[in-house]
Amino acid sequence: MALKKSQLYSSLWKSCDELRGGMDASQYKDYVLTLLFVKYVSDKYAGDPFATIQVPEGGSFQDMAALKGDPEIGDKMNKIISRLAEANDLRGVIDQADFNDESKLGRGKEMVDRLSKLIAIFEGIDLRANRAAGDDLLGDAYEYLMRHFAVESGKAKGQFYTPAEVSRVMAQIVGATKARESRTKMTVYDPTCGSGSLLIKVADAADGNLSIYGQEMDNATAALARMNMILHGYPTAEIWQGNTLSSPRTVQGKLKTFEFVVANPPFSQKNWTNGVHVEDDPYRRFEYGVPPAKNGDYAFLLHILKSMKSTGKAAVILPHGVLFRGNAEAHIRRELVRRGFIKGIIGLPPNLFYGTGIPAAIIVLDKEAAHARTGIFMIDASRGFRKDGAKNRLRERDIHRIVSTFQAMVDVPGHARMVPFSEIEANDYNLNLPRYIDSSEPEDMQDLAGHLYGGIPLRDVDALADYWQTLPSLRQALFRPAGRPGYVDLRLSPREVRPFILGHPDFDAFRQQARAPFDAWRAAWRPRLLALKQGDHPKRLIRELSEDLLARYAHAPLLDPYDLYQRLMDYWDETMQDDVYLVAGEGWVDAARPRPLEKKDKGGVKETPDLVVGKVKYKMDLLPPELVARRYFAQDVARVQELEAGADAAAAEFEAFVEEHAGEEGLLADAQTDAGKITKQSLKARLREIGGDPDFAEEADAVRRALALLEAKSQANKALNDARKALDAAVLAQYDRLDEEAVKTLVVEDKWLAALEQAVAEEVERMAQGLAARVSELAERYETPLPQIEREVAELRARVAEHLQQMGFALDAVEVRS
Repeated sequence: MALKKSQLYSSLWKSCDELRGGMDASQYKDYVLTLLFVKYVSDKYAGDPFATIQVPEGGSFQDMAALKGDPEIGDKMNKIISRLAEANDLRGVIDQADFNDESKLGRGKEMVDRLSKLIAIFEGIDLRANRAAGDDLLGDAYEYLMRHFAVESGKAKGQFYTPAEVSRVMAQIVGATKARESRTKMTVYDPTCGSGSLLIKVADAADGNLSIYGQEMDNATAALARMNMILHGYPTAEIWQGNTLSSPRTVQGKLKTFEFVVANPPFSQKNWTNGVHVEDDPYRRFEYGVPPAKNGDYAFLLHILKSMKSTGKAAVILPHGVLFRGNAEAHIRRELVRRGFIKGIIGLPPNLFYGTGIPAAIIVLDKEAAHARTGIFMIDASRGFRKDGAKNRLRERDIHRIVSTFQAMVDVPGHARMVPFSEIEANDYNLNLPRYIDSSEPEDMQDLAGHLYGGIPLRDVDALADYWQTLPSLRQALFRPAGRPGYVDLRLSPREVRPFILGHPDFDAFRQQARAPFDAWRAAWRPRLLALKQGDHPKRLIRELSEDLLARYAHAPLLDPYDLYQRLMDYWDETMQDDVYLVAGEGWVDAARPRPLEKKDKGGVKETPDLVVGKVKYKMDLLPPELVARRYFAQDVARVQELEAGADAAAAEFEAFVEEHAGEEGLLADAQTDAGKITKQSLKARLREIGGDPDFAEEADAVRRALALLEAKSQANKALNDARKALDAAVLAQYDRLDEEAVKTLVVEDKWLAALEQAVAEEVERMAQGLAARVSELAERYETPLPQIEREVAELRARVAEHLQQMGFALDAVEVRS
C-alpha cells in the first residue's frame, strides 16, 4: 500500500527517537539519513541492471534486515554500506556514519537492540509502492528530516539547511523557470550548498533542466548533499568539498561561471580571509573593494558576482547589515549599485534561519542589462510569517505574495516599490528598507471631542468605506446622526452588532456573491479531481488548483484572496495531499479499502483506528467511515445521535441527583464507596442495611431513586453502544460494495469540496466578525463621554458622603490613602 506522507514522516522521526540520548541531532542525522538512502535505493533499484544506482549482492537493505539480533550487527551494517558505496563511487558519502561506534550506540546488547529496532522501523516503510511519485515523496521526507535536525541542532550546528520556504522563493525570483524552455541544460551553482536543499528547489523549478553544481566546506554535510541529490533524482549533480573562497572550482585557471547562482552563506564569517589572497586575488573577485577582514558577507557576494555568466542571475541570503554598514562595505555597495548589478532586495522576517535569529534579506543580482537599470525593486516582507515553535516560517501565502510581487515589479503601498537610483544616491547608497518603504501599521487615532461629548467620529466610520460600498444599506442601519456635525451614534448596543450584521439582507447578498467564484472554481475543477488516476503528479495538481482559486478571488470585494489561498494550502497540507498521493499511488478503490491494523507495533508508528468491528481495528486512509455513514445510513446516524443525546441526558440527571444528595449530610452519604463513588453495588448494599426501618424511609427513597437513574443511564448507554456497533458493522460492509464512481463521489464531493466550501464560508463570516469588532470597538470607545463620567462620579461621591454622615464622619475629613 502506498505510504501517506504523514505516516512516512512519523516513522522516520520515530527512528530518531531510537538514537536520542547517545548523541545530539547533528550526529544522529547521519545515521537516519544513511538508512533512508539505503532503503530507498534498495526498494527502487535492486535487481535492475540498468539502474542509475547499482545495488550489489550483500549491499542492500534486505541484507541489513537479516541482521536483527546479530551480535555483530554494527560491524556488518558498516560492511553492507561499504559495498553499496564502492559499487556507486559513493565512498566518503554514504559511509560517514559508523554503525559500530559503541560511544554513540552503546555496548553489547544495547547496540544490538538499538540497531535492530532502527532496522525494524525502516523495514516497515515500503517505498516500492510509491513509484508514481516516489521521488517527490522521498525528497520531501528528506526535507522534513533536515528541518527537524536543524531545529534540534541549535544555532551552532543548524546552518547546513536553508528553510524550504525560503528556498522556494529564491528559486522563483532568480528566474529558474526560464530554464524549462531552454534547448540545452543551463547551470545552477551554490558556493555554500550545505545539504543541497536550495539547489534542489531551483532545479525543481526548472523541471530538472539544469546541471547542478555545489561546494560545501564540511565533509559530512557535503555527503548529505550528495545523498539528497540522489534521493531527489539528480544523481549527476556535482558536489565539491572544500572552502569556496580559498579553493573555488576553476576551469583553465578561471572561475567557473553559471547561469544561476543561489546561496545562503554563513553570516558575517570572521575568518574568511584564511587561505585567500586578498590583495592579489587571481580571480579578481575584489575589484570593487576588499571586505572587512572580520566580516565575510561581501566576500561571498563578490565571489558570487564573479561566478555569474554575463547574463547570469543570483539570489543570495545575507544579514540586513550588508544594506547599511559603512566603511569598506559602503564603498563596495556603492560600486555595485552604480553598475546596476543589484536588481532587487527582499527583506525577510526575523528568526527564519537555524543558524541565527537575526533578520536577513535576499539580494537579487542580475548582470543582464545591468547598464540600463535605473533603480532597485525593494520588498519589505518582514511581517508575513507564522510561528512554528521557536522559529518563524513563511506561509504559502507569504511565499506567493513575495514571488508574484517581485515578478510583476509593481508598487504596493507599505510592501514594495521600485526605488530610483537618484533616491538611493540621495541616501548615500544606504539600502536599509525602512528608508524607502513604510510598512508600519497606521495609528488608530483617538478623538478628544468624541471622548468629551460622545459620538463616533465620522472619520472612523468613513475609514470603513470598503465595507459600505459592498454593503450599501448597512451603514444607515447601524448609525444615526449624533446631533452635532462630524459624529454619529450607534443605533444598537455593542453586543447586538455582530448578530445584526450577520442577519442583515446586505450580508446575505454578499454571502452569495462571495460564493460565486468558489462555485465557478468547483465546476471547473470537479471533473479534473474525478479524473485523478494512478501516476498523476500531486504537486502539479495543487499548483494548478491553488493558482486558479487565487485568480478567481483576485477582485472579490472585502475578501483577501490570499486568505482563501492559504485555507486551500492548509487543507492540502493537513489532509488532501495524503489523499491525492494515495490515489496517485494505487487508485481510488484500493486507496479506499479498509486496512486492518496489526495487533502489535512492528517498528512503525502506532496508529489510532477509525473503526472497530468485533475485535478487529481498521484504518480508513482515504475515506473516513463517517462519510460513508452519512451518505448511506443517514437514518441510522440520526438514531445514534438521538441515543447519544438520551445517554447524555440520563448521565446528567444521575450526576445532578448525586451531587445534590451525596454530601456529608446528604441522603446518599452512606451509599458511597470508600473512594467516594456511587455505584450500583454500593446503592444496593445500603438498601439492605436500611431494610424496612421507617426512620430511614426518606434515605431509602433517595437510594431507590439513584438506583433507578443509574439503571436508566446504563440502559441508555447499552442502547447507544448497540446502535453504534450495528452502524459500524453496516458501514464496514458498505466499503465492499463501493465501486470507483461511488468512492470518487464520496471523496471529491463529500470530503474535499465540502471542506473547502466550509473554509470559504468561514472566511466570509470572519470578514463580518472583523467589521463587527471594529464597529463595537468604536461604540464602546466613545460610549461614555467625560460629562457623563463626571456626573456618575458626583452621584457616587454623594452616596458615599451620605453613608459616612450616617456613621458620624464627614467625607472631606477622611484621609484618602493609596
